[in-house]
Amino acid sequence: MQKTVRENSDNTPMAAPNVIWITLDSVRSDHTTIGGYERDTTPYLADLASAGFGFDTCISHGNSTHPSSGTILTGLSPSRNTVGITGDVLPDSVTTVSERFSEAGYHTACLSRNSYVSSATGLDRGFDRFQWLASETITELPLSTLIKYVRNIRTHSAGLTLDTAKHASPYLMNETAKRWLTDMRTEQPFFFYLHYNEPHRPYYPPLSYIDKYTDDIEMSPREAAEFALDVHYNMEKIVANGCELDDREWAALRAMYDAEIAYTDEMIERLVDHVRSLPLEETVIVVTADHGELFGEYGLLSHSYVLTDAVTRVPLVLAGLNEELTVGEDDLLQHTDVMRTLLEVAGAETDGMLGVDLRSEQREYAVSQRGPVEFDEFYEYNEDFDASRFHLPALTALRTDTYRYQESESGSDLFALPDEESDVTEDLPEIAAELSGTLEKWLDEHGQPVGAGERSEFSGAVQRQLRDLGYVD
Repeated sequence: MQKTVRENSDNTPMAAPNVIWITLDSVRSDHTTIGGYERDTTPYLADLASAGFGFDTCISHGNSTHPSSGTILTGLSPSRNTVGITGDVLPDSVTTVSERFSEAGYHTACLSRNSYVSSATGLDRGFDRFQWLASETITELPLSTLIKYVRNIRTHSAGLTLDTAKHASPYLMNETAKRWLTDMRTEQPFFFYLHYNEPHRPYYPPLSYIDKYTDDIEMSPREAAEFALDVHYNMEKIVANGCELDDREWAALRAMYDAEIAYTDEMIERLVDHVRSLPLEETVIVVTADHGELFGEYGLLSHSYVLTDAVTRVPLVLAGLNEELTVGEDDLLQHTDVMRTLLEVAGAETDGMLGVDLRSEQREYAVSQRGPVEFDEFYEYNEDFDASRFHLPALTALRTDTYRYQESESGSDLFALPDEESDVTEDLPEIAAELSGTLEKWLDEHGQPVGAGERSEFSGAVQRQLRDLGYVD
């Protein structure tokens, strides 16, 4: 297959760039250096942004990995591609981003640590090479890689323990990615998509990072990590009873979460340094997160029930793109904008996709979606639990620079940012009506499903990993 080419301004041929897209799991922007956090949790991402583009107001398309990844990897809204909204598996009729890159002459590869980006959901479709890493599948890795991991298991994980929920995987991701990158140095440009699980709960940092932020908390590093694990396993019970953690407990939980972010930042630095040591042609690197995380907002933990900034506002770094962009670091953007821009640069087809080409356009508003949710488990722990403040069944939110308007079958709300708890619809009825009309138009144009969502009963290794992540019992 011929290498894809594009043209310089003087009409001379220019090779299409390689694209490496790295998605981290559950990183809220305001816990990063780019987002102005009090702890310097992501110094490397900040450095990478200083040499390229850094954004702290990238609004995810979904509240969790399932819908968010479905949109990143298809360019269609969650409700349109149905993944994580009305279905679990990507419909055959949807063209994936990897298929678009392939048609443009790219070699495509995906390395995923999350079950929602796997053959179980169909999001592996279109990749020439795909591997899903889980506790049951790491035996498929080369013995040399596993030996290196075991030798470094105290530095890069929780030490010798059989509790798979405690183990970190960026070291294995990096070692596998390095091996693949050597294989991908071909005449074709490549699109390499990586999904890291960290810092998704449980927040149990590798032993080398466990004391990173514990000097100013009242628990020992080990106590804090075990407390975070206990919160992970008892999340529903804690939330059902008011999420009443004391200051000491909140401090421990945040310290463990921040330590996981800092460790992952270092591992991304190691991977990118390796990429830059290779004799590659122009290579664009994207680092972002699929969604954020809640720490008591709305009396909640994790990221399953609301579409606030804590859940949808994530960092995004774009490095190595030799193009001028029309957006600034404080402007709104979404993952599909970046993906569409890279596809356009690659000379690929983008018909039907969401997103704007950031070289010539800007986004006026962002839209996020959440699928149906259930509260049965909460009522099992507290029969007086009040779920009336949450939208049912599904929810769509439209965010501008100053407002968030959200709507479901059970009603609508308007929030004047940064306040996302006081509904100001009665105070600003004209704004609410305007944004309602905008959202209605968006849903008509971009939100209609391609078909009935396809449900799937996940089982085996997929089910076990989802259990470790707290998605299923």
